[in-house]
Amino acid sequence: MSEPLPTRPPRHRGIYLLPNLFTTGAMFAGFYAIIASIGGHYTDAAIAVFIAAVLDGMDGRVARMTGTQSEFGVQYDSLSDLVSFGLAPALVTYTWSLSALRDYGPLWGKLGWACAFIYAACAALRLARFNTQVGVADKRYFQGLASPAAAAVCMSFVWSIEKFGLSGADLCFVTPPIMVVTGLLMVSRFRYFSFKSLPIGERQGVPFVWMVVAVLLLALLILDPPRVLLAGFGLYLLSGPVWTTWGLLTHRRRARRSAA
Repeated sequence: MSEPLPTRPPRHRGIYLLPNLFTTGAMFAGFYAIIASIGGHYTDAAIAVFIAAVLDGMDGRVARMTGTQSEFGVQYDSLSDLVSFGLAPALVTYTWSLSALRDYGPLWGKLGWACAFIYAACAALRLARFNTQVGVADKRYFQGLASPAAAAVCMSFVWSIEKFGLSGADLCFVTPPIMVVTGLLMVSRFRYFSFKSLPIGERQGVPFVWMVVAVLLLALLILDPPRVLLAGFGLYLLSGPVWTTWGLLTHRRRARRSAA
């Protein structure tokens, strides 16, 4: 009777803790941003959201590098994103600026929290739609503005204004359209370039020009982080409508030429 073939012991599932730790760290940073804004520390709150964005970008890459992707991790990451890039920016912006609309009457006060809610609800809808399109969507592009980028626009705005020495109450009529437009762009059909398609952290090489761009961006961030981030993410926010509109116009021109 032949001896049974040795079976390979199952892989220890403790390694799944690693990417989920990054996800937990991102959620903690988003939660801290809410607490900091309640205490009036708005610059700290904005920086915490950016830290959450960095950690959120790392958990997926760590999971892929270690082969520890799981459905649990996907769902946990979505819940973390809702806290860090949906609720945190909405509540930080409300306590910083939108709540000041109450001084102009009850109707203005309701408008303030309604704008914050619209942003948070759009972030939730954006994440739900993204989860349902994971297997069919083109990984090179996002449909709608990604929630971390939307949060970066709002928080770099808060950070920049705070650095100028102004208060959110001074801009309480400017903040509502920023929140509503950013929220609606998350659930729009505009196409945004996905930087996940770049071979960062993989064995594929990148063009030399990317290294030069990275050095220049790092130098600019050191000089003036809030305004550089606001300018960069502001341009990225506009790139979706511009890129999509340009693509539609180009497609129509080609259709006319082929029909002629």
